[in-house]
Order: sequence, then structure tokens, then C-alpha cells
Amino acid sequence: QVRLVESGGGSVQAGGSLNLSCSAYGDTWPINCMGWFRQAPGKEREGVAAIYTAGSSTYYADSLKGRFTISRDAAMTTVYLQMNDLEPEDTAMYFCAADRRTYCTLLADTYKHWGHGTQVTVSA
Repeated sequence: QVRLVESGGGSVQAGGSLNLSCSAYGDTWPINCMGWFRQAPGKEREGVAAIYTAGSSTYYADSLKGRFTISRDAAMTTVYLQMNDLEPEDTAMYFCAADRRTYCTLLADTYKHWGHGTQVTVSA
């Protein structure tokens, strides 16, 4: 089993930054794809960013390119989401996801393992 633990959420004003972390524990070999998703109240879960941990290829939702950056640590068991220039529309619960697939997507149903989420609230 794989356990994902997110941290780093919080409340910021518009224009601020947050750096989310997600660490994977347990049977983590091989976890090839790790991603971040978010879900705002009343909305569907949407893919934010993903990273192929072995090769470091990254994938982003088009609307978030330039403001969000996903990265991983050398052990390939922790991923980060640096979020800059945050907007009130970024307010959501942010979830970390992981899968053993060898190709990564921003589709939630392609990820088997999920964390419990960390709340991000951006005020105007």
C-alpha cells in the first residue's frame, strides 16, 4: 500500500505564494507518476500538474502554466507544488495522487493512490 501525506496548505492573500509538499510512504517502488489535483466546492476535481518521477517530465493544466511549478526530490518520493501569484479562483482542496503507470496524465481516474488533501484559501 502507498500512503500519501500532503502539507503546506493555508490561507494567503491574492498575489501570494504557497509551496505544497506530498510525501509517499509504504510500497513506493515504483511510483512513476505523481500529480496534484484540486477540487473547489461544487466543482469537479481537476488536474493541476503531474511529474514523471523517473525522468522529471512535467505536465500542467494550460490555465496554470507559468504560475505553478511541480518538482520532486532526489529520492523520487516527495513532490512539491510551488504556487505563485495566487488568485481567489485557486481556492480549493488540493490533493496529491500517485500511480505506477509509465505515462502520466492529468486525469484523476488514472491515479490509484490519493492523499487526504490540504486546503488552500486565497482571499481577494
